[in-house]
Amino acid sequence: MILEAQNISLSFDRPILKNISFKLKEGEVVSIVGRSGAGKTSLLKILSGLLSPQEGTVLFEGERIKGPNERLIPGHDDICLVNQDFSLDDFHTVEENIRLQILHLTLKVRDQFVNELIGLMGLDEVRKQQARSLSGGEQQRLAIARVLAKEPRVILLDEPFSHLDSDLRTRLTAYLLELRKVRKTSFILVSHDGAEVLGLSDTIYFMKNGVLTKKGDPKKVYYRYGTLQDARIFGPVNSVKIGDQRILFRPDEYVLQGGSPELKLKVKFIEASFTGPVYENYFLTENKERIVLFSFKSLEGTHVIYIAK
Repeated sequence: MILEAQNISLSFDRPILKNISFKLKEGEVVSIVGRSGAGKTSLLKILSGLLSPQEGTVLFEGERIKGPNERLIPGHDDICLVNQDFSLDDFHTVEENIRLQILHLTLKVRDQFVNELIGLMGLDEVRKQQARSLSGGEQQRLAIARVLAKEPRVILLDEPFSHLDSDLRTRLTAYLLELRKVRKTSFILVSHDGAEVLGLSDTIYFMKNGVLTKKGDPKKVYYRYGTLQDARIFGPVNSVKIGDQRILFRPDEYVLQGGSPELKLKVKFIEASFTGPVYENYFLTENKERIVLFSFKSLEGTHVIYIAK
């Protein structure tokens, strides 16, 4: 086990974290999802050694991680955190910010690595600009590039995709998965948007009011949700009433024929929206509940569906 949190608790004017425990294996990607204010960022700071818990211990390969009051320079050499503070060298250029992290490499390898990371994070046009002149999104991408340059064994990412467009998000995801495969790098990601981390994660935890409430693999948390609120963290979900029962189902959990009669829904087509990969088809049920169904072609003309759970 490369990283382990044992009974972590933290309070300021109110409880922030309550008895948090989990383990991270080498080469594993763990995500923690929850709404803003749930305690996710505070947990990452504790895991990285930048904040001391009031109770509990964090272990790196079985040894306790020292808190900021126990080290001249707070943090852990093998754990890097990218949070919303970014922690850039404001008066250095984009290139210099990255280059300063890899001075131990030869000049040729250093140049190649800097160019690779600048290209990966879409920073080519601002490579000569000082960090202080960058936009918030560019600063976040530079902060991620700096951490990737250090090649730590554990990378902690706080809302890593919040300022990235779809192309950059896809490239970064592929890069992180390659790091995991080749270098056995471990990751912990936190996000308020569960859909962003589904494709990266081995295990996903829910955090609510400072407590890890449950966990599962991506498929399990996407399709086996407990509440409507939990389900919505990972994307669209429909809520309909059949008889005296309230049923939740994802936009792909349906068939047009051959389904269970008990899960039959009469629907009225409203419109279809083409989103690229799929159509989003909007319907009203007999109870005037609005639902959305995904398909590869428009479902105009559809009057009956069967929920397929």
